[in-house]
Amino acid sequence: MRNIISLAILFVVISMIVACSDNGPNIQSGSPMEAYQNLYKAVKSKNTDMIKANMTKATQGFVSGAAKQNAKPESEVYANGLTATTMSDKLPEMRDERIKDNFANVEVWNSRDKKWEDLPFVKEDGQWKLAIGELFANTFRSPGPGRAKKESEAANVMNGNSMIQIDPKPQSNADNTMVEVPPAAPMNNSNK
Repeated sequence: MRNIISLAILFVVISMIVACSDNGPNIQSGSPMEAYQNLYKAVKSKNTDMIKANMTKATQGFVSGAAKQNAKPESEVYANGLTATTMSDKLPEMRDERIKDNFANVEVWNSRDKKWEDLPFVKEDGQWKLAIGELFANTFRSPGPGRAKKESEAANVMNGNSMIQIDPKPQSNADNTMVEVPPAAPMNNSNK
């Protein structure tokens, strides 16, 4: 009889430990790219709990503040996973995963805006999670510039780092005739 009571108590204690240790949906993200894939799937399934599980605590706090500030429900703020890349009908292309310590970036193709988004991730509780909150709090440490930024800088260097010169626009005067604005005259420093 004693053994049965002991086993029953042990079973209750173990059940309580297991029940209390459930911190929401179980996600596995061994890499930042895998974390993005989990986030994409959660957004497509419209599962707010799963979307939240793929975001850092700081990001969840950021969403909570944004929802209050804009008088919207949190689920509406979470809806696209805080990135336009999830609006794609199929999993977007990913590239250039960069990791340094517990910080990472992954470039994800944003098909709506036709550009690469460099998404931040932080390793939290042993899992990689989207780190928009850290980015806004200025606590995110980038592991370095992404491929899109490097390509843009290289194109700029190839162009001789020159900026496009824009001529002044014609301005109108009181009688609505257009007048060209002449370029400024060079300064004469001889009167000093």
